[in-house]
Amino acid sequence: MDATPVMNPPTPAAAATAAPAARRRRALAPLEPVSASARWLLGLGFFVFFVAVWAFFTLGGFVSPTFLASPVTMLKEGISLFTEYNFIHDIGMTVWRVFGGFVLAAIVAVPLGIAMGTWKSVEAFFEPFVSFCRYLPASAFIPLLILWAGIGEAQKLLVIFIGSVFQITLMVAVTVGGARRDLVEAAYTLGANSRGIVARVLIPGAAPGIAETLRLVLGWAWTYVIVAELIGSSSGIGHMITDSQALLNTGQIIFGIIVIGVIGLVSDFAFKALNRKLFAWSTI
Repeated sequence: MDATPVMNPPTPAAAATAAPAARRRRALAPLEPVSASARWLLGLGFFVFFVAVWAFFTLGGFVSPTFLASPVTMLKEGISLFTEYNFIHDIGMTVWRVFGGFVLAAIVAVPLGIAMGTWKSVEAFFEPFVSFCRYLPASAFIPLLILWAGIGEAQKLLVIFIGSVFQITLMVAVTVGGARRDLVEAAYTLGANSRGIVARVLIPGAAPGIAETLRLVLGWAWTYVIVAELIGSSSGIGHMITDSQALLNTGQIIFGIIVIGVIGLVSDFAFKALNRKLFAWSTI
């Protein structure tokens, strides 16, 4: 009779050696999640690497300060903006314009998107026009908006409104229209009418997706406000960037760009936290 080879169990030392290798392989596996602390460290690590490369080329004399200021120069110029030029006022004006135009867009777009996603006749009526306008750059409307509303706050709010409203409308319509048909049929079976289907099935089911849509479009609104402030503005971060460009002050230009990114990142994290709190049952 053939002898069956007996496999000896791995020694503790061999098991300890194999465990880190398995963890390393698993950490690099596709779609493998990472811990919250690892995510923060990795994200922060890229910023550190980016600043290091930036400092190497600027402080090392590989790039002229006229074209790209060093991180040290950028920080000095940023401090002077706050201490000498009342930059906090510019930041406040830009934030007001972004959220003002965005809220106006959301007030119009969310109900319209819900209606388009709920009733196909409404979608057939509005969808071609909304899709057409979605591809029009908001900056193309600036000359007309200056003629219609002047160069005051209304013009800047309208630029952000136009840049956001059509995007929100179409994305909300897609979210609401993608409701699960089995839930709708179950509600009808339980005696719900059309109004009940909208109020108790479609809107609650689409609410997390609508909130995520608003978070994404808020990021786009920050790109529109700079365009609005580049022309006919006496305040705001975009106005500061335009003045700095005329003076070839790249340190202030870069600082203004970084401030926009920081405020946008903070608002994005706040939106995510609010969504998780409001829709804890969702997978978002």
